[in-house]
Amino acid sequence: MGPIVLLLVVVVAVAAAPAVAELPRLEHSPKADGSLSILAVGDWGRRGEFNQSRVATQMGVVAEKMDADFVISTGDNFYSDGLTGVNDMAFEDSFTGIYTAKSLQKPWYTVLGNHDYRGDALAQTSPVLAKVDRRWICIKSFILNAEIADFFFVDTTPFVLKYWTNPGNSTYDWRGVAPRDTYITNLLKDVEALLRQSRAPWKIVVGHHPIRTAGKHGDTEELVQLLLPMLKANGVDLYVNGHDHCLEQISSSDRSAQYLTSGGGSKAWGGVYAPGADKVEFFHDGQGFMSLRLTATDARLAFYDVAGAVRHTWGHTKAAHY
Repeated sequence: MGPIVLLLVVVVAVAAAPAVAELPRLEHSPKADGSLSILAVGDWGRRGEFNQSRVATQMGVVAEKMDADFVISTGDNFYSDGLTGVNDMAFEDSFTGIYTAKSLQKPWYTVLGNHDYRGDALAQTSPVLAKVDRRWICIKSFILNAEIADFFFVDTTPFVLKYWTNPGNSTYDWRGVAPRDTYITNLLKDVEALLRQSRAPWKIVVGHHPIRTAGKHGDTEELVQLLLPMLKANGVDLYVNGHDHCLEQISSSDRSAQYLTSGGGSKAWGGVYAPGADKVEFFHDGQGFMSLRLTATDARLAFYDVAGAVRHTWGHTKAAHY
């Protein structure tokens, strides 16, 4: 069965599936004034190399200034083949021992990237790691309710067909995922049900792979076909991803959503800039991270480079949500 047929099967199955959401649901209260301050970084885990430590230092500075509530990791947490198990010292060498600032001792809500699936993917989601470092919260897909915003963390790696059909020299840990079609069908069903139920002022979806990007990997066509229509139909405001080792903001052609890449946590400089039809508001082919401030009516984001300089800002105000 070819890739297009596979995708059609998934779409039909989602349409026929009952709307019963089963994704884990977490809660994180905003500050007393009702606001949230967040950092987002991806593609980072290289034992401090490729400027990972420098980015981490600047994250600590910004997190202190904005009193960050939590950090979002957009995946590819450990290079180049994930973790070998829960006792792999790469966890401490690339995470605990790198993000040491007091201001970063907050929850890290984390998704898996394709490199994480090349190792023991279940190790990263194991509660054992939370005992090693209590900040670590990694679930393949889940929803985070934060009152003024709902964050939908989506496991995007299984969507990408080539990881299944043409993995090259890589081996992917599909335990708990295979068969692909069933996994994607159930995941899309759950995400759509939760999106429909959400009454939060802001709806934010987080995944590893980009929907829209001007970077090296290009748009993830499986997500464009399967996930994007769902996001548009349910009024998602922001889609946050990694995978491309850069920083970027792209506005959808109908201005309904912003696509935000924060994949500059370590090795970067891909040397590719290939914009598509949607407007590229900002693109930095280098290392860094993103911050996001939210109130019930306002969103303010900033992209920082490896030296902590602000490279781009953006803001949006919407009507009060009742």
